[in-house]
Amino acid sequence: MELSTRYTPQDFEKSIYEQWNASGGFQPRAPEHGEQTFTIMIPPPNVTGVLHMGHALNNTIQDIVIRHRRMCGFSALWVPGTDHAGIATQAVVERKLFEEEKKTRNDLGREAFLARVWAWKEKHGDYILEQFRRMGFSCDWSRTRFTMEPDLSHAVREAFVRLWEKGLVYRGPRLVNWDCVLETAVGDDEIEYVQRKDKLYWIRYPVKGRTIAEPTMSRASSPTSS
Repeated sequence: MELSTRYTPQDFEKSIYEQWNASGGFQPRAPEHGEQTFTIMIPPPNVTGVLHMGHALNNTIQDIVIRHRRMCGFSALWVPGTDHAGIATQAVVERKLFEEEKKTRNDLGREAFLARVWAWKEKHGDYILEQFRRMGFSCDWSRTRFTMEPDLSHAVREAFVRLWEKGLVYRGPRLVNWDCVLETAVGDDEIEYVQRKDKLYWIRYPVKGRTIAEPTMSRASSPTSS
């Protein structure tokens, strides 16, 4: 049989990875008394799309670390998962809906729109996990998580309460990005910034119990663009 001049990964890597996964080597054994443990929770990628080069680089480093720990005798766990990325995912689904059907979420109604978002999550979330497998990552797939699962949502609330009690988080007024077409807030990564000279407007909102003060700004600090 003549040896091929080119390596064709699709002929070998899938079957080899299936053997790795079936061996149970990605699942940590129960730590014995005094045995060291090591865990990595994968930074869950957003289900807004598919993985990019940055994901491949970051997770390759994690894979190297977790495999090294296993070789050093640790009971090592690498937990995979995906992130709902609520605002960003909503914006992507709404944009797709408007581009393809010229409809907004209000045209569909709450339940129908949520069904579209969940369908998007299932499609892209599953594809992202498959991309991880195709790159050979040694995650414990039996522990795959999604950030909107009840246990994870509870953990997030618990973490924020603890941070609040320690005075490490607080509420405050912040600017948000508002999409005038989709009528929803969007994340910073959904914004295309354009520099231009424009006017700066003050909007006085009456607040109960407060006196409305006139805005003051020195000429030297007056912005020329916004």
